[in-house]
Amino acid sequence: MVIGHSLMSEMDVYLFRTGKHIRLYEKLGSKPMSVNGHQGTFFAVYAPMAKQVEVIGDFNQWDGKEYGLNARWDGSGIWEGFIPGVKEGDLYKYKIYSHVHNQVLEKIDPFARYFEIPPNTASIVWDTKYDWKDKDWMAKRKAHNGYHKPYSVYEVHLGSWRYAEDGKTQLSYLELADKLVAYVKEMEFTHVEFLPVMEHPYEPSWGYQVTGFFAPTSRFGQPQDFKVLVDRFHQEGIGVILDWVPSHFPADGHALGNFDGSRLYEHPDWKKGYHPDWDSLIFNYERDEIRSFLLSSAIFWLDEYHADGLRVDAVASIIHLDYSREEGQWEPNRFGGNGYLAGMQFVKDLNEAVYREYPDTEVIAEESTDFPKVSWPLHEGGLGFGQKWMMGWMHDTLKYFKNDPLFRKHHHGILSFSLVYAFSENFMLPFSHDEVVHGKSSMIGKMPGDEWHSFANLRALYGYMYTHPGSQLLFMGGEIGQYEEWNDKAQLSWQILQYEPHKGLQTLVKDLNILSKTYPALYERAYVPSGFSWIDNKDVDRSIIVYMRHGEQEKDDLLVVCNFVPVKREKYRVGVPASTKWKEIFNSDDEKYWGNGTANKNPIKVEPENMHGKENSILIDVPALSVCIFAKVATRKKG
Repeated sequence: MVIGHSLMSEMDVYLFRTGKHIRLYEKLGSKPMSVNGHQGTFFAVYAPMAKQVEVIGDFNQWDGKEYGLNARWDGSGIWEGFIPGVKEGDLYKYKIYSHVHNQVLEKIDPFARYFEIPPNTASIVWDTKYDWKDKDWMAKRKAHNGYHKPYSVYEVHLGSWRYAEDGKTQLSYLELADKLVAYVKEMEFTHVEFLPVMEHPYEPSWGYQVTGFFAPTSRFGQPQDFKVLVDRFHQEGIGVILDWVPSHFPADGHALGNFDGSRLYEHPDWKKGYHPDWDSLIFNYERDEIRSFLLSSAIFWLDEYHADGLRVDAVASIIHLDYSREEGQWEPNRFGGNGYLAGMQFVKDLNEAVYREYPDTEVIAEESTDFPKVSWPLHEGGLGFGQKWMMGWMHDTLKYFKNDPLFRKHHHGILSFSLVYAFSENFMLPFSHDEVVHGKSSMIGKMPGDEWHSFANLRALYGYMYTHPGSQLLFMGGEIGQYEEWNDKAQLSWQILQYEPHKGLQTLVKDLNILSKTYPALYERAYVPSGFSWIDNKDVDRSIIVYMRHGEQEKDDLLVVCNFVPVKREKYRVGVPASTKWKEIFNSDDEKYWGNGTANKNPIKVEPENMHGKENSILIDVPALSVCIFAKVATRKKG
């Protein structure tokens, strides 16, 4: 019943066995095709400790006795063969007879493109061909992902963003292609980031316990339906970032753990192969074939699904031997340090491969330590990521804003400290899903004071975030001031938008996104010291900070004034560079945001009076708990 057939050349095997193959998904897995005039499906799986591998499925009543694959002659550990009559949509697994303790295992296809809807676990034979309509986006993508372009991200969990009209049913990929795309476009975000869409058995893991590293979850539709969603975002000029998890995987019996009766995908040393935080297994980055598997998964989503970037989860756990481990639970590397050399090499190989093959994409590290040069190029001794989440800024800023404004003057240094290291990496400022779960409260819930003060605080926080150097990421619900913590089993509280405070906050976030795309000073030099300068960071008693954001041209400079206490400051003098006039272009206290409406409505003349080390200054009214942004007024030349 099995016809000998192979898609792996000698070069493919060499690359696979040296950890350099980046497109294994073209060679392994299940592929509907025609061989010698027979329609059927080709299967190939890596199982070096198997003494026999059979394909079982609904097409043979899950009896694989006459469906045994052939072991390759070259000792690569790959089993392969073509089975006539197996068609697209058929369910299947691999039945593996192991040399280790004579185990008999039924396993998914690690390279399957499609799976049954959980809790069912079978792989599905599927052809993922699709007619893309995003040609214009792909041709111009480099401009959207460039370091000198706007970059604001809306982070989304697809299963809980919004439900169908019945208030109970999750939206499908196709429904999200209508509703979510329209919303992200309306809110003016440049990118959307999905929590992991890769197949996973346990829904409360939010997708972070991946079993199908080459398959979008079937919970919301077929693989082509997910391509429609990405395609529609691209047609509207919005980039798509996928959360990708190469740091660990679940030990579920049907999946990658103990795959061929041995610790094939996981590291055999439990000090490196078991993750204590998540009760999961850690990939063996020291095994060449597993590095090829992971590199191929990363490239797959950029190639097959046109993803514009990957946010790599838990990088710290990949590059540190002692991550979440006590003394005695880890062993130093050969140099006596805590760096996991194989893990570091893996992420370097990952970034080298991605930027070589898809230089117009972005790889973003969620790296929570002070490990140096995470987003530096490889040739400069870095890990090669494009951006790194600025976790220190996030923690410090939230800590500052949680304080009663009366006591913020005692924590003033937190606000200036981030600028000490702001340009050591290409930083993304994240207010992510992790900050609104597990008792941490929602974004609005973190803000002190009554309703007005808490919303004013949050408006000021977002204004500060969007004017701080770096790119921005905001998790869904944060833009509407949802009171409840994020719950993956319920949709966002969209009904609150009927109330002015919530609608005003949503309008503010939209306007900040527009500003971040309109004014070059907010993006052209977002990652370099020349894009920022302090005017005053020492007004401790009034909890005011003043700074400049600089574009490539001096005329584009912006002045930012932040007041983090609920006291209005009238005729507040600010030193400025020489200029005829300034105008207020944003004020978080605007009435349309549910503020008090204190504003500087008329162009402000520069006066020749020293302030903040400048020979010139302006007088402005600074609203309570606010962020105000001022731009230079262009002057017409005579004649």
